[in-house]
Amino acid sequence: MEIESSDTENQNIVLKTEDLSIGYSYKNNLEVVAADINLTLYEGELVGLVGANGIGKSTLLRTLSKVQPALRGNVFLSEKEIKDYKTSELASQLSIVLTEQIASKNLTVKELVALGRQPYTNWVGKLLEEDIEKIKKAIEVTHIEKLVDKRCFELSDGQLQKVLIARAIAQDTPFIMLDEPTTHLDVYHKAYILKLLKRLAFETQKTILFSTHEIDFAIQLCDKMIVMNTEGFEFGRPKELIQCRAFSSLFPEDLILFDPETGSYKVRH
Repeated sequence: MEIESSDTENQNIVLKTEDLSIGYSYKNNLEVVAADINLTLYEGELVGLVGANGIGKSTLLRTLSKVQPALRGNVFLSEKEIKDYKTSELASQLSIVLTEQIASKNLTVKELVALGRQPYTNWVGKLLEEDIEKIKKAIEVTHIEKLVDKRCFELSDGQLQKVLIARAIAQDTPFIMLDEPTTHLDVYHKAYILKLLKRLAFETQKTILFSTHEIDFAIQLCDKMIVMNTEGFEFGRPKELIQCRAFSSLFPEDLILFDPETGSYKVRH
């Protein structure tokens, strides 16, 4: 279910899905993970994707980023069907931050951020003045100036996550997607990273979609949220989702309960 909002009439649509079904195809058999997904994401929005383990969050992100095909329906990115994008063209529209290890931690921070400009550099990888300016801006907005000369293996998990976000900012796409960006971070750095994403969405007017298990933080910071459960999905503003009990039905209530007053989960005594 998508909850319509009335204050987005003048905003540009960055990503839209129509009757999207996601899952896997094995020979002649289809395993549908989720169906009838209709989403509309606007520029400048921070959107959190939440749900229990194994519910299909990563499958949805992979489908939205063309890593795997949709079983049915359409995904539009900047008003063009995502299946019609060439790989090089898609890299100028969408940047992805994954939780997997980077290829070489021997790179300096500045070198890693500079890789965000790869879709735009010529065949020898020469950085032009515009590329250098984009890299500098990405370093500034993520506040990693003091890290630029460090090797990536010297960074903490939280620092490396900020650098990966800076690389995505340097890529300068209208849509940024992150798969569980706060994994392995302590509670302070989880909040720091999510607040950084909130600020970047507002300041850069980029649309940022991220999956997370930090539901309490997401409720506080996100403009919109996608809640995936066994019945399907709910999509809307956090307050609207609280009112329609989307979070209350997310997990079995034998152990934890959602408190709509505080917008957080509590352990059942």
